[in-house]
Amino acid sequence: MIQTFKVTLMFGLYAKDDWEGIFEIDSSSTLDDVHHAIQQALDFDNDHMYEFYTAKTERSRPQVSFDDDNERLYTTTLASLFPLPKDRRLFYLFDYGDSWLFKILKLRKSEQPPIAGIQYPRLIQENGERPVQYPAWENEEADEKDEKVDA
Repeated sequence: MIQTFKVTLMFGLYAKDDWEGIFEIDSSSTLDDVHHAIQQALDFDNDHMYEFYTAKTERSRPQVSFDDDNERLYTTTLASLFPLPKDRRLFYLFDYGDSWLFKILKLRKSEQPPIAGIQYPRLIQENGERPVQYPAWENEEADEKDEKVDA
């Protein structure tokens, strides 16, 4: 069955604008699958550690962590995680240095059957400008190309 989620960028070292995306994803998907769906939608390099956690707010304690150390990223499915306990939210933190932090909310209470011919997970809507993971590096690469053309 397919669940619909809103993923909202809350913080990122290089984030300039607000961004949010609406995703449809199979309820049997693991948190690792959700990570890859977000990475692909944002065109981020999958080159850093990450975790998911549940808490009242992004900074509150206690938190329930799902990370590589406890391997719960690979065994926790969306169906087993939702509905979340009352007053809890799901957060996704990618890259502990640049601290890309996202809040993930389930939008529909009822799941929908998959549509034949549609590949899931999929980004069905987005608002705002997609963040750039390494804007300084991308600008340096563009400058180097311009210098080569001018030479």
